[in-house]
Amino acid sequence: MSDAPKSSGEKHIETIMRELDPGSPRYLVLDTARRFKSSWVELGERLLAVSSANLFREWGYDSFEDYCSREIRIKKPTAQKLTLAYRYMEKDEPELLARQSELKPLPDFRNIDLLRQAREEKNFSNEEYAELRKAVVEEERSHPTILKRFKEVAAREEPPADPSVHLKAGLSAARRLDTALRSAEQIPEEICGQIARIVEYLETRLEAAQNQAEDG
Repeated sequence: MSDAPKSSGEKHIETIMRELDPGSPRYLVLDTARRFKSSWVELGERLLAVSSANLFREWGYDSFEDYCSREIRIKKPTAQKLTLAYRYMEKDEPELLARQSELKPLPDFRNIDLLRQAREEKNFSNEEYAELRKAVVEEERSHPTILKRFKEVAAREEPPADPSVHLKAGLSAARRLDTALRSAEQIPEEICGQIARIVEYLETRLEAAQNQAEDG
């Protein structure tokens, strides 16, 4: 066990943990947050569950952002990247998610979020995405290196390769809105349901557009 001094954040988390049932969801999230650097995938999964089920309200917090900043000491942009990166891996990179125990260290969650942006928002070609993914997963390049490559490709002035580029952007925005509304206060369930249906509709349209482009 390391003899390195604990940070104030670690001490804060451990203080809360001492008052909780070790088998409770709240305890498990805190325990995962304490091991954040080596288990961001697990933390992303748990935070997504907390946000989706509004568990933070049961624990005395008004919002998901308030819970993250005050209890587990994670800022809003980091929590958003963690949850989006995990959801992306679950949906689009299940084989990478299944290999997480083999990948030591795990790819930086910021790099996984760049992969998500490359596919969902920036209209990277299959070849460009594959090259970026190789640099992230196989070559284990640092985040500054991956960010530089990402920006270089994203900055190229190319006309949209297909009409699905707007669907990708709309879907990404709808997903962010869906995540934000689930964390907000006093949002009627019917509103959240409508956004969820929009996400599902855009996913169906995008899949159809991509299939049409491949057949064409």
